[in-house]
Amino acid sequence: MALTRRAFMASSAALTFAVGSGGILQVASAEGGEAQGLAANAWVRIDPDDTITIVFPSTEMGQGSSSALPLILAEELDADWDLVRIEQLSRDDRTFGNPIFGGVLYTAGSTGVYGYFDSLRTAGAQVRRLLMQRAAEKWSVPPDSLTTEPSHVVHAASGRRLSYGALAALPGPLPAIPEVSETDFKARGDYRLIGQNVPRRDVPAKSSGRESYAIDVRIPDMLYAAVLRSPVEGETPLEIDDSAALAVPGVLRTVELPDGVAVIAEQLEAALTGKDSLDVTWTETAPARAFDSAADLADYTAAADDAARAGVAWRSVGDAAAAIEAADRVVSADYLSDYAYHAQIEPMAAVAAVEADGHGAEVWVGSQTQSWTMRTITEVLQTTPDRVRLHMMTMGGSFGRRTALTQEYLRDALLASKAVGRPVKVVWTREDDVKHGAFRPAAAQKLRAGLTAEGRLSGWHHRIATPSVIAYFNPLRWDQVAPTDIISVRGSESKFYAIDDLLAEHVITERRARLAPWRGIGASYTSFAAEAFMDELAEAAGKDPLAFRLDLMNDNTRGRRLLETVAERAGWGGPTGETALGLSFAGYGDSMAAGIAEVAVDRDSGRITVQRFWAAVDAGLIISPDNALAQVEGGIVFGLSSSLKESITTEGGEVVQNNFYDYEILRADEVPEIDIQLQVSDGPPTGIGEVGTPMVAAAVANAFHALTGKRLRHLPFTPDRVMAALA
Repeated sequence: MALTRRAFMASSAALTFAVGSGGILQVASAEGGEAQGLAANAWVRIDPDDTITIVFPSTEMGQGSSSALPLILAEELDADWDLVRIEQLSRDDRTFGNPIFGGVLYTAGSTGVYGYFDSLRTAGAQVRRLLMQRAAEKWSVPPDSLTTEPSHVVHAASGRRLSYGALAALPGPLPAIPEVSETDFKARGDYRLIGQNVPRRDVPAKSSGRESYAIDVRIPDMLYAAVLRSPVEGETPLEIDDSAALAVPGVLRTVELPDGVAVIAEQLEAALTGKDSLDVTWTETAPARAFDSAADLADYTAAADDAARAGVAWRSVGDAAAAIEAADRVVSADYLSDYAYHAQIEPMAAVAAVEADGHGAEVWVGSQTQSWTMRTITEVLQTTPDRVRLHMMTMGGSFGRRTALTQEYLRDALLASKAVGRPVKVVWTREDDVKHGAFRPAAAQKLRAGLTAEGRLSGWHHRIATPSVIAYFNPLRWDQVAPTDIISVRGSESKFYAIDDLLAEHVITERRARLAPWRGIGASYTSFAAEAFMDELAEAAGKDPLAFRLDLMNDNTRGRRLLETVAERAGWGGPTGETALGLSFAGYGDSMAAGIAEVAVDRDSGRITVQRFWAAVDAGLIISPDNALAQVEGGIVFGLSSSLKESITTEGGEVVQNNFYDYEILRADEVPEIDIQLQVSDGPPTGIGEVGTPMVAAAVANAFHALTGKRLRHLPFTPDRVMAALA
């Protein structure tokens, strides 16, 4: 539970620190209490028993940040990690919001570690110095005569040492909050925790089945709800015949919702049976009835082809149009990508216990944002945050699915609980999650570039026709950033290459599906197009794909090193036999990755098999190497799955797919041998959770061309598309 004023006052002689984006905001001891100005927000507490409690301000969905963020503070504090307790922040308290998002509590975009890095290490260094000052005063020695060892301040000259807990328990006034500068931080060579394979705190509970997710929550007097949702977005119940549903043993009642009907029962099985027994007539007037994924891609392709249709510049350098016009040769290619489902292991679930007056509630939910979750609750119940007790749960995967400004699964739990006056858990089935998910957008991309007579790049134009994701899933954010949408077009900036004349632009098309961020966001498809096209340019220039890329990286030593490393490890340049290699280079933010796929193709079935995958990754400072490897490996598997299999199709406004039998994901026996090299650079952390995905699709497509001489330009590379390419 979060530390409250009452809990703080009850903690005997603890030192408590409130931390903001610039470091410590407040410090107090139990002796001084509220006279020190302590609010109800406390982020670090040191107890007399030497326990150090650090609040984790992000949310955990499998990426490991619940260990990584506290570890950064613990490193600069020089804390004994075995004495550190981690508490999940379960309120919308923006004194510790993510600086990348302007203080909003929001976990997305691989921003957790690099967004909080400076504030956490500043706070850790300040607490350490404050403890050293307190020890100096007790011993009457100069502060610079002191050092620290894990959770102890040491005076080497006299052999004295005091634990952090003992220092917290000392009576008397507190020293002033110390200022720290870059010179006060630990040298990287002195790190005891960062850069070491410190075990993640969440793994034991997950591996033993003891971890609790929203879908696992059980509280006294709780009911279950299953929701029959309108098959087409924007439609509502016209007539409801719930007689058969109410006849199911255990079903108590039905509740009409804005876009569906909830069946509430004593057991989940009864709720699900009742849902299947409903007879609902829906309105049939929603514009979404015209949504059709094949037509969407045709429309988006036409938009990308329409030179008269203006795009929004995402990155512009020099004069791309003039450079291409002046080139000796112009090369162009079109690329397509389908809608994609998040396929997270845990479907949507939430538990709400709404109070009798309908304005107070206790809520258990997995979400990537405390801020938007609290907003959903207060808007649905027309209440204020002080009436809400929020429990942020660990998530069984998310990949962007649980980021929306409005969370419909939580809304439905609140409305159902309010209607029946008892706690209600809403659980989505996998079919619900597929049919009513929010997807990575479909996209059509047109790339044009010029080549000189010597085969050098002369102008680059990347045009992406796809909807705005932000405009749909977070209109408040869209009001701030429109018309530029990082989620729709990230990766098209090609900033790691030295391209003198470049234009990447977004042709904003009509939204024709529910949309949400997806692992790697736009880079998952823009990098596919850019890096597949880079190979096409290399072929047109008569150059090796590796050499062609290296020529564009004379000023990017980090990127060159990645390409050279992965090429060496994969044996680039060897003869092609029954398999072939394909190369790709892609970044995510300031993180970079080079990848090589080795593929084989069954020419009778059209099935591509990726046998091995090599990657070299530079994400700046690596907090936990073992976890970083796991994140990159997971990103590669995610990329392979979406490249080879994953496609959501819509007809008449309805999603065609139902479950994993017709929305296939990569199976364990299809995962290749993966070799990853982490390149640690001098800079700060730059994000590790998503950098493994964007490079994958192009590496597979380029390997396919090396093996067959044919190009794949439409994600995913399903057997029918492979056979069409081979024909």
